[in-house]
Amino acid sequence: MSLSVLAIFFCANLVICAQAQNSPTKPLTIEAMFQPGGLAGRAPETMEWSPDGAKLSFIQRDEKGEKGELWYVDTATGEKKVLVSAAKLASLDSDVNKLKNEREKERLTRYHVAAYVWAPDSKHLLFDSRGQLWLYDLGTQTAVQFTSAPDPSGYPQFSPDGNRVAYVRKHNLYVRTVKDNQEKQLTKDSSDDLLNGDIDWVYAEELAVRSNYFWSPDSKQIVFLHMDETKVPTYPITDWMPTHPSVDQEKYPKVGDPNPVVKLGVVDADKSKVKWIELTSDTDTYIPRFGWVREGVIWAEVLNRLQDKLDLYLVDAKSGKSRLVLTETTPGAWISFNEVEVRFLKASGQFLWPSWRDGNMHLYLYSFDKQNPIAADAKLERQLEKGDYEVTEILGADEAAGTAFFEANKDDPRQTQIFSVNLDGSGMKALTTAEGEHRAEFSEDGKHYSDMYSGSQASPRITLCALDGSCHPVWDGKDEIKDYGLREPKYLEFKADDGTTLYGRLLLPPDSAAGSKIPLIINIYGGPAAQMVRKDVPSAYDEILARKGFAIFAVDNRGTPGRDRKFQTAIRHEFGAVELKDQLTALDQLLAQYPQLDKNRIAIWGWSNGGSMTLYSMTHSDRFRAGVAVAPVTNQANYDSIYTERYMGLLNDDKAGYEQSDVTRSADKLRGALFLVHGTSDDNVHFQNSIQMINALINAGKQFRLMIYPNKTHSIAGKDARVHLFTMIQEHFERELK
Repeated sequence: MSLSVLAIFFCANLVICAQAQNSPTKPLTIEAMFQPGGLAGRAPETMEWSPDGAKLSFIQRDEKGEKGELWYVDTATGEKKVLVSAAKLASLDSDVNKLKNEREKERLTRYHVAAYVWAPDSKHLLFDSRGQLWLYDLGTQTAVQFTSAPDPSGYPQFSPDGNRVAYVRKHNLYVRTVKDNQEKQLTKDSSDDLLNGDIDWVYAEELAVRSNYFWSPDSKQIVFLHMDETKVPTYPITDWMPTHPSVDQEKYPKVGDPNPVVKLGVVDADKSKVKWIELTSDTDTYIPRFGWVREGVIWAEVLNRLQDKLDLYLVDAKSGKSRLVLTETTPGAWISFNEVEVRFLKASGQFLWPSWRDGNMHLYLYSFDKQNPIAADAKLERQLEKGDYEVTEILGADEAAGTAFFEANKDDPRQTQIFSVNLDGSGMKALTTAEGEHRAEFSEDGKHYSDMYSGSQASPRITLCALDGSCHPVWDGKDEIKDYGLREPKYLEFKADDGTTLYGRLLLPPDSAAGSKIPLIINIYGGPAAQMVRKDVPSAYDEILARKGFAIFAVDNRGTPGRDRKFQTAIRHEFGAVELKDQLTALDQLLAQYPQLDKNRIAIWGWSNGGSMTLYSMTHSDRFRAGVAVAPVTNQANYDSIYTERYMGLLNDDKAGYEQSDVTRSADKLRGALFLVHGTSDDNVHFQNSIQMINALINAGKQFRLMIYPNKTHSIAGKDARVHLFTMIQEHFERELK
């Protein structure tokens, strides 16, 4: 018997082998978890690189978020200095957490809407102060109000020459000169259903769109996306708090509904003349990404509705003539590009193209005729790297050095590292090595990067690094692991019924009476948008529950991200069945390894897709005594078109699959004590889902507990609401499992 096997055997039979606990110096409570700044303290906000690559800027607020300063770190010296004082910043950028409108607060935080942008000269900043733009001169330390219209202006962008600023107001594009402050309206649609350069909910949420317009390199034109949402259905979001409730009609295409009809336009910034570009005759498509290859040449991607074919077009901006230069198809799967996006190299006629074609997400280098881009198809030069791992993001490039930078989970899908590779396919190397999560932002020239790092034994910190490995500290979070005694979970491996490795984690109580049985809580997500098993800072809530005598378990079933194409697409055309099968298979193996776990006292809980899986598990299995479903999708037809059809396919093509995934149909088979939770202003997973589940449970004669959070969105954010919710979850488990 090997030492590792002996250790597993010993720990499986003696509870005293539970993970060693750090000696905490601060009491760990639910209130502490949701204090301003959290356990690690308030991290920097809105971190941006100056265009010249000399400064990494960020807003640092005090722990309560009441006061903030704009700082920068000098890339050459590592010196930290204040760019904009607290007194001046207070009038230019208020704390988003003080917003009363929960949906607007979530929009700004969830989609990382920048509070400021750098001017191309790296000497000015433009602040978006809740819809009014202010131009700040770093030399004179003075701010001038740039816009003052009654309606808010948003998504500002400087022209490359710095002489003008474009922005969106009432779904139309405007430009204003910096020197004489003259405004010009470029598009003139008057309907709220017609968007020019603006971003709707579904494109922001499901296609990760952060800008729908881009300046040309010569600062003379803007290419933008026009969206016609006339036929997109609305969903009513009601504010129940006033005596006379108000209703906001949210444009939201559900499965099978008409999507926004989109097309590209190019507008002259001087003459306001628009030229429309025709890419395809199919109007039921998406244009998720586009931009400028160089002056006079545009690139655009067109994704079919089934999302298994992505076409790349190059367009002559002057004539409007386009050419399809590359097509990527993924039969039996979907195009996965939300994070790994095409990147054009400015100096050469080349671009980096991500693809799942060999079974893993890797990078491919393509070339095209730089002088006449629409003369021929793009040419594959080479695959830049390969192996059994996933590239998760293209981070940048240093074209002069012939190097590309990317994020990948090489060697361990439970962590993320930063890598570089030469454009000739040689010299791949890791820029980070510390075990855990590394998230990087590269300067435009590719000479420096910020590294936000955390691990299962390392509290979060941010450093500014050069390619030679030298780094300067930017921010060190409080040592939440040591301060609160957070323990690293036991990382485990299991086998699915087809032999696939499944990764799990287990946190046992810090102490338990010898021979006693331990109740088990499974925390699940299970879907294609998140992994539960990561080598990151241990969960404070898991630790709280463990100290109450519970064991906490999570496993990433097939269908979760971070693994190869076969693993991720195992759930295509059905939500629930494969995921539950893997969860139960791993659970049986866990119980065999750890006999001190009580197989008769098992609970399950999750949020969003995890809430859906909780309901599916409690209606398709008898293994769970209790469960908590927060903001669940209960019928996949209730969710948005882009996300759901990507994984489930089109409704008319697979009605049986959609019916099988509808947990309201199996409400009569509910086993265990259910606690259902939802926010009434959830514009992501609509409150409708829980209403339908409530109705089905009542009709089936099933008792359950319910908690509704007025005006709260999908995140049910805010200290008061979070403390209330997590306390109720804890009490539910204590009531039902002990």
